[in-house]
Amino acid sequence: MSGRGVLVTGSSRGVGAATAQAFAARGDRVVVHYRAAEDRARELLDSLPGEGHALVRADLADPAQVQRLAAEAFDAVGRVDVLVNNAALFLDPADGGSRRGDHRITDVDYDAWVRAWQVTLATNLLGAANLTWCVARHMIDVAPAAGAPRGRIVNVGSRGAYRGEPDVPAYGASKAGLHAFGQSMAIALAPEGIAVVSLAPGFIATDMASGLLDAPEGDAIRAQSPFGRVATPEEVAGAVLALAEPGAEWVSGAVVDFNGASYLR
Repeated sequence: MSGRGVLVTGSSRGVGAATAQAFAARGDRVVVHYRAAEDRARELLDSLPGEGHALVRADLADPAQVQRLAAEAFDAVGRVDVLVNNAALFLDPADGGSRRGDHRITDVDYDAWVRAWQVTLATNLLGAANLTWCVARHMIDVAPAAGAPRGRIVNVGSRGAYRGEPDVPAYGASKAGLHAFGQSMAIALAPEGIAVVSLAPGFIATDMASGLLDAPEGDAIRAQSPFGRVATPEEVAGAVLALAEPGAEWVSGAVVDFNGASYLR
């Protein structure tokens, strides 16, 4: 089989969809993962250039479904050489993606606070950690293609891990945890030839963010960067692609800021 096997979580829309497109255009075989948006995921799958792509549904908050996702991905593309941990919850899906999912400590009751932390960490941190275990063990056990590195893992984090997310603190904490997890895995997996890196984007112009960008506060969001705009999903996908390249092994362990100078540390 030609190209690498690539699993991109949360790839039915936004950055995940753009990332799947970028890997497929490179000549890789992509496993498109989704949780609920099956129509969008199938539409993306049909649009990918090349052959050998696959579609797998799983709720990353469920460890059993994570294990099944990994097994079905292996079966579909034969070998997973690249894992992109992209899927994440920003707001509680039970709130339909509205700002009612905010959980600023001064504004919500205890039950809402507890639920926000449970559902966010279950997907954004524990789901990524569990899937990394499954895929990394596969990378170790299955020989890579001739001349190819054993594996690449790219975590999509956030500048919110550093600048703070007072309205959605569970999200910011989950991304800080993901960054730290990636650094731990970079050390643990380097002897196996597997490189692990995290990308920390700022605000991105996805369809889910359009409500905020089109609202009165949109100008203030764009003004956070001296470029006067936010990133596109394609720009983030290009960065993920570069970090997963065979020659990018020495970036392993880094958390790469990607926020248009909107937050410097």
